[in-house]
Amino acid sequence: MSEVNNKEHRLIILDTETTGISTREGHRIVEIGCVEMINRQLTGRNYHVYINPLKFMEQEVIDVHGLTNEFLQDKPVFSQVANDFIEFIRGAELVIHNAKFDVGFMDHEFAMVGQNLPMTEDICTVTDTLKVSKDEFGSPKTLDYLARFYKVDKLVDRTYHGALIDAQLLAFVYIEMTRRQEVFNLSSDDSGGGDSNSIRRLTTERAPLKVLAATADEVTAHQERLAIVAEKGGTPLWRS
Repeated sequence: MSEVNNKEHRLIILDTETTGISTREGHRIVEIGCVEMINRQLTGRNYHVYINPLKFMEQEVIDVHGLTNEFLQDKPVFSQVANDFIEFIRGAELVIHNAKFDVGFMDHEFAMVGQNLPMTEDICTVTDTLKVSKDEFGSPKTLDYLARFYKVDKLVDRTYHGALIDAQLLAFVYIEMTRRQEVFNLSSDDSGGGDSNSIRRLTTERAPLKVLAATADEVTAHQERLAIVAEKGGTPLWRS
């Protein structure tokens, strides 16, 4: 694994699939999907693994994620992937929708392995987009709702709710959800204190700005890009 510069903010968008909804009933993780982002940009690095839960799954659960008992039979058990998984997420900020559920299962699996494995809070920080959606909309929203709201639902094929598929979708949601949360220092101080984010006042005696009109080729390229955005379900802000 390549090392990441400390100045870079590393996010891991994470989702899991399980045999059921409660660890108290002996349910286990059957799939982990992670998508890496650095400085809010997808890097193309993913972590994805199927896991043999050593537990029989009911059909109603299989209908949700599409993973059958036969498919998982020859997959590694969690203890065989635990260290690689920990190394992939170590030091990152985890972004999870309904983090209480996924982190609960992760910690349950870490504890079952033993070997003094750390808990999630010892490895990473966690951002729960379910809580973020409650702060934003006044009530918690599902990933499906957020994907439709931010018009990214057509960017990922979700015939089944697979962990990697949902992590990829959540990555697109997170980018849109946090656009307005980027911090800018809108200080009106003209003292020239050196803050690169502060407002810089221009003198009224400056020369008029030169306006460059788009060329015909640039207009054509712009229209082609708008068509692509519209085809993917987006709503372009600039149509002409």
